Amino acid sequence: MTRNTASQDMQFFVQLMRCGSLAASARELQVTPAAVSKRLSGLEARLGVPLLNRTTRRLSLTEQGRSYLDSSRHILEEIEAMESGLQAARAQPAGLLRVNATLGFGRMQVGPAITSFSRKYPRVEVQLQLTASPPPIVDEAYDVGIRFGEPPDSRLIARLLAPNRRLLCASATYLARAGTPRAPQDIGRHNFISIRQADDAQGLLRLTSGKRSETVKARGNLSTNDGEVAVNWALSGLGIVLRAEWDVARYLRSGRLQPVLENWQTPPADIYAVYPAQHARTARVLAFVDHLSRYFTP
Repeated sequence: MTRNTASQDMQFFVQLMRCGSLAASARELQVTPAAVSKRLSGLEARLGVPLLNRTTRRLSLTEQGRSYLDSSRHILEEIEAMESGLQAARAQPAGLLRVNATLGFGRMQVGPAITSFSRKYPRVEVQLQLTASPPPIVDEAYDVGIRFGEPPDSRLIARLLAPNRRLLCASATYLARAGTPRAPQDIGRHNFISIRQADDAQGLLRLTSGKRSETVKARGNLSTNDGEVAVNWALSGLGIVLRAEWDVARYLRSGRLQPVLENWQTPPADIYAVYPAQHARTARVLAFVDHLSRYFTP
């Protein structure tokens, strides 16, 4: 018995139960009822169990028949899903792709990634929308969103693109003037540059070091919803800023910014591509997410 025979038998049995009778199944298959009955008997003989109770008016499932029907439906659905996924992967991506990202990361990272994506897939029309705060993806306004931290919405698929940390840092000029914090609570005595986010508790920093955890109330006379502005204020010596590693790494390497409380970490802000589950087999979405994953791989 081949795998092909097994799948054909499952398809036959599912079709038979959908039709509800030997005669109806025979009409759909364009064979005689006797041929359908013979095939059913052959299937039962091969499996070694009765699948149906036959009467002159109706068919009813045996316990073994119910189990075989449920398993057949599940297996055939899995096969169909696998084949659809492979076909989507082979298809040449085309059509409209709506992408959302935050302002700073979108300008510095996502925009250049789309440049190389567009060269590879010229039939995809990409619309990149940059916003200060991430809008919901499930409202169908966007196909793919680039987010920091895995979204809690179970209706979305989240694919990790790159690890990401948020770092406390300040200019050497500021630290020489105001002193270098030695413990989390010292932050409360410094000028903290706030980056306003709709989902963040205003001014609260959550820091961990091993098993220790501290929540600090940070205060300052400067706040903005734009990360680039906040970093420029820190570079000018106006205070301490908490910013994603991708945004300040070059300044830390050059020494224009100095790390603060290096042994303490904030909650992870890993970078994810998120998209609705119904787009999981869409060629242009899959190609774009795959491209981002390769783009952000060191």
